[in-house]
Amino acid sequence: MGGLTGEDPQEPATAPPLRANRDFLLLWSGAAVSFLGTRVTGVSYPLIVLWHTDSPLVMSAVSFAALLPLLLVQLPAGVIVDRWDRRRLMAVCEGGRFLALGSVALTLAAGHFSAVQLAAVAFTETSLAIVYRLAERGAVRNVVAAGHLPAALARNEARGRASVLLGQPGGVVLQSAARWAPFLFSALAGLLSLATLLLIRKDFQERRTATRKPLRAELAEGMRWLWRQRFLRAALAYVAGSNLLLQVLPLALVVLVKEEGRASVTVAVIVGVGGAGGIVGALSGGWWQRRTRLRSVLVAGLGTWTVLIAAMSLTTEPLLLGVLFAGTGYITAVFNVAAAVYQIRTTPDRLQGRVAATSHLVATGANVLGVLLGGLLLSLGGPAPAFLLLAAAMAVLAASAARTPALRAEDSPTDPPTVVTKEPGHEPAT
Repeated sequence: MGGLTGEDPQEPATAPPLRANRDFLLLWSGAAVSFLGTRVTGVSYPLIVLWHTDSPLVMSAVSFAALLPLLLVQLPAGVIVDRWDRRRLMAVCEGGRFLALGSVALTLAAGHFSAVQLAAVAFTETSLAIVYRLAERGAVRNVVAAGHLPAALARNEARGRASVLLGQPGGVVLQSAARWAPFLFSALAGLLSLATLLLIRKDFQERRTATRKPLRAELAEGMRWLWRQRFLRAALAYVAGSNLLLQVLPLALVVLVKEEGRASVTVAVIVGVGGAGGIVGALSGGWWQRRTRLRSVLVAGLGTWTVLIAAMSLTTEPLLLGVLFAGTGYITAVFNVAAAVYQIRTTPDRLQGRVAATSHLVATGANVLGVLLGGLLLSLGGPAPAFLLLAAAMAVLAASAARTPALRAEDSPTDPPTVVTKEPGHEPAT
């Protein structure tokens, strides 16, 4: 795919390796701390509400406020990321997170509690995190050599999965120590992330013209570009379908553990083993991406998911379930890396935010529907039948993907990005 992106096949040999790329290490480590803080507060919101109010209704309201930006903010955030300087935007996001989360820490440390404040902060933090994530995703290819992009995105995927594994139990531990501790930790994480941004030298984007269109027109421009890409459009449909089905797995595992009369810690063991599989998959994602077409990863992944999910219906042994769950996580991580490399390489820099935001919105909507589907399936038949139905549906997706003509257009983007030449005093875009 190098011919499509202006990638110089000799560049990796002359450019410093990622471990010596100061700007990438700063960007990666700052985002790692930021994402860890987000995971810590994510698990803390419902716990702190339930502790103070003993009301599941209030807890769900605050949790809903934390999730609402995933549906409302994605598309506008994509326009913002494409309009303004990414580094400054990320710095504003981290400064805003520091102030918002710090206010909660101060309120709780003073012995007070406000569900309204917590809901507002949850909405604000998620909104800022969305903008930060989209800006960081678009910045990566401008910070690393083109040939190093797969390895960089593999490390980013592993970073995200590690933040889940560490952040969720970390939030519980911090809250056990002090109710305000998770929010202080996350506020300081945002401050540390801000400091790393200020130390980065490279530009986070190509030079842009000052011309701006109305918000609706800019949103439409990004969606039109994505719609014209036959491969991306088709692949996104299959990703949404698989996401919908995969969202049922954790719910089914929880129900299965409860029906077997096992301790709730069993769920943590299964999820932990599964998370480890995701990290391994992320670290090997670059290897697969260099050797396998994205279409092959998608079709093979759908087929392997089918086998793994069907196998879950045949056992109640926690360790074996964890291994099977790890397999699903491995495939998901490999595909995420390969898909991210393809999307970032083929999307013009000026559209990175809007294309990524649209893709995330489709995936997020599928996740929400998947949760609803899981509740329905599990209430009607229990975990084992649910696993079999999921496997059957995944098999249909795999067979359909293997026969879809649009997925053969992987190497023919309609509007490939241009290569920006170096200007005096600025790093070349990659």
